[in-house]
Amino acid sequence: MEIEQTLVATPVGDARISWHRPLGPARAVLGLGHGTGRGIEAADLAALAAALPAHGITVALVEQPWKVAGEKEAPEPQTLDTGWVPVAERLAAEGVPLVVGGRSAGARVACRTAAASGAAAVLAMAFPLHPPGQPEDSRAAELLGSGLPTLVVQGEKDPYGGPEEFPALPAGWRLADVPAADHVFAAPASAPLPATETLTLITRTVTTWLAGLAL
Repeated sequence: MEIEQTLVATPVGDARISWHRPLGPARAVLGLGHGTGRGIEAADLAALAAALPAHGITVALVEQPWKVAGEKEAPEPQTLDTGWVPVAERLAAEGVPLVVGGRSAGARVACRTAAASGAAAVLAMAFPLHPPGQPEDSRAAELLGSGLPTLVVQGEKDPYGGPEEFPALPAGWRLADVPAADHVFAAPASAPLPATETLTLITRTVTTWLAGLAL
């Protein structure tokens, strides 16, 4: 299937949206940003883009300006946020409820900007709760700052923070753990779920959560 792409001008360069649309009318748009390593080709982002349109969700995979420009390293958080806000405005212009999210650094951006973007909810996948080995440097306030219903999908063995390290979440929020998975949701051969079933678990969890939102 040919993927429609849109360039969005931002103060820090052009961002690019790859649209994965349902065959019929969409009931919501899910905008997903990538991390500082892998781009929108990350397995979990690609799996959601493949699965959710069948449930009436338009998935918009967003490449930040630094990725579009071919840069090797991500800029500072403030620059990431500046590059995301105009994209969120473009997503909201679809005229259906907007859910924002992403993986790793993309999840952080979504949490920091969600309230200002008019989003209805946040999907935080592989949220980097702290740098590896530095649990005292917590980003919990960043996660909780949006005040919006949020689904956190976290690998059980994520060095950036396992599910048991997260604070108590507000009512209406959910933390879903992925057995034996690391920060990219990869798991050893001895894991209880093979790789394909891990991705199925993630897409099923997100699909169920979206269906339960009051959009």
